[in-house]
Amino acid sequence: MLLFNTILLLHFLAFMGYLGTLVILWPHKTTAIRDKKGLILGMIILFTGLLLVALKYPVINYYKVVPKTIIFLGIVGINILYDGKPYTKKVYYTLLGLTLLAAGIAVVRTGVTV
Repeated sequence: MLLFNTILLLHFLAFMGYLGTLVILWPHKTTAIRDKKGLILGMIILFTGLLLVALKYPVINYYKVVPKTIIFLGIVGINILYDGKPYTKKVYYTLLGLTLLAAGIAVVRTGVTV
């Protein structure tokens, strides 16, 4: 249980770090410079997410894991398309919305027990 909670805390901190990088890039008239922090945090989120699923297998909440994985792939796709380019306001708000949607899916309680 301690291992699971430690990985979960690392997952949460990486997620908050990614959200922080988005906040730093708040759309201005001048473009903000992006660095590789988002990439590193995304890899940490992916790796810790896989570890969390592996530790809970076979009792996995697929109704949470599948949508969050699809959202993660969408965020990765947007970052691939805008590599080396500044985010437009539409793209920035899409990334922020997808990130907050993933957070909402993670913390909502649906009443489904497995």
